[in-house]
Amino acid sequence: MDTTEAETDTRPVVLAIDDTPANLRLLMELLSPDHVVRVATSGAEGLRLARSEPQPDLILLDVRMPGPDGHEVCRQLKGDVCTRDIPVMFVTGADSQDDEARGIELGAVDYITRPICAPILRARVRTHLRQRRQTRDLQRLAVIDGLTGLRN
Repeated sequence: MDTTEAETDTRPVVLAIDDTPANLRLLMELLSPDHVVRVATSGAEGLRLARSEPQPDLILLDVRMPGPDGHEVCRQLKGDVCTRDIPVMFVTGADSQDDEARGIELGAVDYITRPICAPILRARVRTHLRQRRQTRDLQRLAVIDGLTGLRN
């Protein structure tokens, strides 16, 4: 997709961060028809892409990665004014309750373990994207009068 196409594509942007190419391919396969899927193979690359335009509408994040692991990436995302409002959903093989609790405590909105059930993943992605869109709409309504278009 060239730059012009990317600028006019109205599909939600999903950023998948995982160090395993097969996991990224699966996520792209499952989500590409309805979403623009960007991928990062490390936590550092994921942080850079999360801060760049177009910013993702949702981030799918693995827990176990070299360098900054998923928990550290989530902590940094939630601590950055530019990325703190982007919902983070862990999609990971780390299935311990401690990993899940830590992820949620760090600010993740959801936690899915592998193996992935495609219909469940798609449904949860849709739900979190809908909530993000509704939150943005409410924030816009709080500062712009819906009738006149003027600032409140």
